[in-house]
Amino acid sequence: MLLDGDEWAARFETFEDEAWRLEVLPEYRVREEAEDVEAFLAGDRIDPYTYSDDYTEDLKRVRREGKTKGRVHVVSRPLTDYLRYEFMYYRPHVWAGEDIRILDVTDRPNPLEGVQDFWMFDRSEVVLMHYGPDGTQIGREVFEGDVTRFLRYQRIALAESVPFEEYVKGLDL
Repeated sequence: MLLDGDEWAARFETFEDEAWRLEVLPEYRVREEAEDVEAFLAGDRIDPYTYSDDYTEDLKRVRREGKTKGRVHVVSRPLTDYLRYEFMYYRPHVWAGEDIRILDVTDRPNPLEGVQDFWMFDRSEVVLMHYGPDGTQIGREVFEGDVTRFLRYQRIALAESVPFEEYVKGLDL
């Protein structure tokens, strides 16, 4: 089943316990972010101490409701411009309640080599995220089948990663 629009958005409103994502790409091309990425590359930065948007407000709602939202992003250095842009937003997202972790595979084998991006809701539903070679999203698909391997991917990702705040200490972003 392909997901889009309200049906996709509803997943983030109706999960009962946990929404979790694995990100494996060094760059995502999101039309809505294009101007912000350009501004970032031109030197514009947000103030993480005062930044707030619909996403951070939703993270606070999720936390108030006793739910969790998290992700692990697999990266290697040097970080792409897109990752540096994305990391700028990760700090206020962490402060708003998202558990963001980084799995750096620069100097070691990737324990999740070949695994594609996915979202997992309540450890029972997996949505595969499909991207083109340039990082443009081309679709979302509900995985039909046993989610055991995705639970294993999540365990590996969590065990092999570090919290975002720990990862960025000492990095010149």
